[in-house]
Amino acid sequence: MNEFELIARLAGAAPTNASTIVGPGDDCAVIDLQAPDQYLLFKTDATVEGVHFTDAATPEEIGHKALGRCLSDVAAMAGTPTHALVTLGLPEGFDVGFVEKIYHGMSALALRYQVAIVGGETTLNPGQMFISVAVLGTVPKGKCVLRSGAKVGDAIFVTGELGGSLAGKHLNFEPRLKEAQWLAANYSIHAMIDVSDGLAGDLRHILKSSGVGAELLSSAIPISRAARLGKQRDRSAKPPLESALTDGEDFELLFTAASHEAVSLLDAWKKQFPDLPLGCIGRITAESGLRIRDKKGAQPLAADGYVHFQKS
Repeated sequence: MNEFELIARLAGAAPTNASTIVGPGDDCAVIDLQAPDQYLLFKTDATVEGVHFTDAATPEEIGHKALGRCLSDVAAMAGTPTHALVTLGLPEGFDVGFVEKIYHGMSALALRYQVAIVGGETTLNPGQMFISVAVLGTVPKGKCVLRSGAKVGDAIFVTGELGGSLAGKHLNFEPRLKEAQWLAANYSIHAMIDVSDGLAGDLRHILKSSGVGAELLSSAIPISRAARLGKQRDRSAKPPLESALTDGEDFELLFTAASHEAVSLLDAWKKQFPDLPLGCIGRITAESGLRIRDKKGAQPLAADGYVHFQKS
């Protein structure tokens, strides 16, 4: 049973109540606490030694990533993060100075986005370290973007460049909060997700939630320099396009909007965010499944993103 099969099995029995607008299955839970203009967003993520970081990472990078993963999910809903709780699982004999520097990394990112770290928990975890962060945020009613709103004919967009994140980006990414808020304020964004498990896998989440298909244009996929150099250095590495489609942990925004807004959106984006590329990489289709088009035509895309507990 892989990660998503397990989530579906557990979520089916999860209790809910009248305040739950969106439960399991999106980047954040969406809750209505009867505030006049806003929903509450709620998100938790775990960062585990040996899975999300190795001993090559600095403690500041570990802290940045632990909080940044949650902030990226809030961005995917076009929200604003406000408060965080941090649970630390530490092995016996841990280095106090190392842990303090993890908090320095989290605090630097939290200060940048005015997020208050308001408590948490510490516990013994023999053998390895983990950090679980829970974040609260808000989003204006009418501006919350879900995975389930993609429409046939929509253009598909992605920010930044993809692939090769293990060269360093997975520890030093910037959550696309201000970009997502700008998009929701100025355009009708139909569906959005952050690219954490790979473009191919995360786009499939949108397609499944929205009941549609998609076709990507291979030449439009923005491949990072790290992905291209990785292949040049190591012949056994993934081809750059496959890397861009499957590596994950780029934490860029993947979203859809009406195709007739594409030119206007791209032009306005260049003026608003001149240092961050935005690419139109495909379209939403009525035909189910995910395809990719190259010079030879369109073929089903078999590549997928990262999945915990993936079957062999």
